[in-house]
Amino acid sequence: MKVSRRIARMTRNRRIVPKLNLTSLMDVFTVLVFFLMINSATVETLHQPKEIKLPESVIEQKPRETVVIFVGRDEVLVQGVPVARIADIQATTSAEIEPISVRLAELSKSVIGLSTKTVAESQEVTVLADKSIPFSVLKKIMATCTGQGYTRVSLAVIQKSAQTP
Repeated sequence: MKVSRRIARMTRNRRIVPKLNLTSLMDVFTVLVFFLMINSATVETLHQPKEIKLPESVIEQKPRETVVIFVGRDEVLVQGVPVARIADIQATTSAEIEPISVRLAELSKSVIGLSTKTVAESQEVTVLADKSIPFSVLKKIMATCTGQGYTRVSLAVIQKSAQTP
């Protein structure tokens, strides 16, 4: 059968518009949304310096954003600022350590932004201490923290898997 010239011209000039399949695109975006929701948890992971070895423990709670006191083998740092030496803390007979209490008071007064406001209002301290530090030093540091109003003192440990009996 012969096709008219008009029909032949119309078939030549007709452009086929491809249809977009949205089902697979929606699947990809759904997987992406779930991935981002799961991995965007607001858990703070404390950086463990190489010069200390933290004790191991089976813990269930994740760390929160708090004031961090780093107790190395030689000195004590509060939020990254060196404040006292371990030898001076051991030599003192006082239950509280003056340089640490001064630094904690400065931190509670200097609030800039939402993250530091959260840290200052939490009244919580996390102590990262080497395993070899004497408990008497840690006891004085914790007493200083509670004396400054930081009533929740946490000791940082390395999380190990729970052993089944």
